[in-house]
Amino acid sequence: MPETLSTIVSPEGSLEVLSQSEVNRLRDTSTSGLHDLVRRCALAILNCDTPTDDGLAVMETYKDFDIEVLQQDRGIRLKLSNAPACAFVDGRMIRGVREQLSAVLRDIVYVYNEIQNNPKFDLETNEGATNAVFHILRNASTLRTAHEPSMVVCWGGHSITREEYDYTKGVGYHMGLRGLDICTGCGPGAMKGPMKGANLAHAKQRRHGSRYLGISEPGIIAAESPNPIVNELVIMPDIEKRLEAFVRIGHGIVVFPGGVGTAEEILYLLGILMHPDNRDIPFPVIFTGPESARDYFQRIDEFLCYTLGESVRRHYRIVVDDPITVSRLMRDGIQKVAEFRREQNDAFYFNWRLNIERGFQQPFEPTHEAMAALALHHDQPNHELAANLRRAFSGIVAGNVKEPGVRAIAARGPFRLHAEPELMARLDALLTSFVAQGRMKLPGSEYVPCYTLG
Repeated sequence: MPETLSTIVSPEGSLEVLSQSEVNRLRDTSTSGLHDLVRRCALAILNCDTPTDDGLAVMETYKDFDIEVLQQDRGIRLKLSNAPACAFVDGRMIRGVREQLSAVLRDIVYVYNEIQNNPKFDLETNEGATNAVFHILRNASTLRTAHEPSMVVCWGGHSITREEYDYTKGVGYHMGLRGLDICTGCGPGAMKGPMKGANLAHAKQRRHGSRYLGISEPGIIAAESPNPIVNELVIMPDIEKRLEAFVRIGHGIVVFPGGVGTAEEILYLLGILMHPDNRDIPFPVIFTGPESARDYFQRIDEFLCYTLGESVRRHYRIVVDDPITVSRLMRDGIQKVAEFRREQNDAFYFNWRLNIERGFQQPFEPTHEAMAALALHHDQPNHELAANLRRAFSGIVAGNVKEPGVRAIAARGPFRLHAEPELMARLDALLTSFVAQGRMKLPGSEYVPCYTLG
């Protein structure tokens, strides 16, 4: 068994004082309470030095771990029992870990109290969902009104080769030298590399106030614990609001090699950008990787063109093995974003103008029935097909790494997807290539498919 430690710590950072009712909800172990959610997310934060993408295994390894919120006269304290020892140095919790742990509590409490079941937020409407995303980000102090556009969202896989990881660091480094900040899904691999590279570049430029923003959600954070460079962490309530947060707060997106999670993000983004209402909104998107990733992006490009049409290419650019060109293109693209928003009197800190249809906002629960019922055919608008393909990839991610999805696969077997024949063949080829390239699990882990096609 790994080494553990029990202690009581004070929150760090932006966590506000909690009311007695909020403390009670956090301590509530019933299905209507928040204790289990807090416990799972807190363990992911504390398990900071263990490379894994199996959230269920983490819970089993630390099955005796618990967290209790203690209310005191001067605020709250956190009682940790059997916590991973890697989160501590000489018995004291690492400050960055304490900040991230506080962020988890802040966001879970805020969403429960202020967003869910609040008549101010009709989450069944486009406007209500977007307002919820805005308020969660604002509550986390991530919306900086005085900052010029500089936030680059970086997507890519947690399971990548060393060469690809070093390449992500190189791109992050050159973007950092040009004064750009980094936002990722906050985990390892392509989510950590750009932050690490930018961190060094910002130090060289003596840049103060640099931002390394990580956006996650409860279902995936246990499998992708935040990397230590993240200095702003936001936990969105579901994957759809996490994706919307990326495109609302980012000024441009760089996509590195990845697996089904990255494919999900690509389809989400392009499905939005292809909507007629968004046609003239500048939003730079670059796919990039080392020379060894050329075939990967060729396969992605071919799949996108077949499913969404040749016109999809106008929304992204592929740059192979050239970090400097990527960083220059992104800097120039973000300058155009700034000019456009000045002309339109739009906010720099939140992209209100993007039209995100309900199909991209509606939370998708990847049950066996829901996966089998997905409409994977061309007899629908391209942006709607993109939404359904995004759901299919989201379900595969859930079956790969999310605890409920892993349990569902163990109980009932793989998800079954149905598609028109040609689309089925191309989807099968793409997913098979991800498996062959080791993009579905961390190196050293054997991948057992959680889906079948038929």
